[in-house]
Amino acid sequence: MQKLHKILIIFGIVLILSGVFYFAFNRALADSSSLEVSFLNVGQGDAILIETPEGQNILIDGGPDKKVIDCLSEEFPFWDRTIDLMILTHPHDDHVRGLIDVLQRYNVKKVLYTGAEDGAAAYNAWKNLIKELAIPLVIIDRPQIVNLGKNCFLDILYPRTSFLGKEEKNLNNTSIVSKLDCRGRKFLFTGDAEAEVERELLEEKTDLRADILKIGHHGSNNASSEYFLQIISPKEAVIQVGAENDFGHPTLRILRRLEKMNISIFRNDKDGTVRFVY
Repeated sequence: MQKLHKILIIFGIVLILSGVFYFAFNRALADSSSLEVSFLNVGQGDAILIETPEGQNILIDGGPDKKVIDCLSEEFPFWDRTIDLMILTHPHDDHVRGLIDVLQRYNVKKVLYTGAEDGAAAYNAWKNLIKELAIPLVIIDRPQIVNLGKNCFLDILYPRTSFLGKEEKNLNNTSIVSKLDCRGRKFLFTGDAEAEVERELLEEKTDLRADILKIGHHGSNNASSEYFLQIISPKEAVIQVGAENDFGHPTLRILRRLEKMNISIFRNDKDGTVRFVY
């Protein structure tokens, strides 16, 4: 009788695990042909996950701590431990710290960054870990296209000059600005780029039009000018911001500007992870 009891327990566990695997596998299959862009709820910081229709995973920034790992575990099936491309927009802690944990737990195939210098411990630890793991590292110093499959690409719009080895006074303005164009859907990712970078992009007559805009610098007053927003003409905007943060982000001025232009607003502190699926 005791042996039968053990067999039934084992059978029940196998049945439960089979069910979990079945639903996870079917969800993965259902999502495999979709474009999914998730603005992860990592608190006061940026982390954006792009899952392409052809199965590539791109992570832009990693937030301020290990919370990004919990977010990724909610996005990926348990057997998927691959990040095809990691992008660090700039070296501030609220963008780079979480990427250290991602490197330790995921198989990262390639990394893009500008090479701007900063003495912060987290940034140096991230670079050292990339070297230790022998991950290919690409320096972004000019506009270029990253092919992500059929009818899907990431257009690197900024920087337009090399920041490699340079110590810039304002690291926000070394941010990689990129535009995802996939199956006709367009997302503009601005990192923490401020008005100076916005003006440069406008002066170069860069095609900035996008359906969805990641608001620059967490919704601070020094980004997202009215003219910049007019040129982009987004339908929706996402603000990556932590609840009750010490910086007053997003500012009332930016919120009113977006509302005035009838742009729908999503924010991590109120909506959690913001996800778009097509």
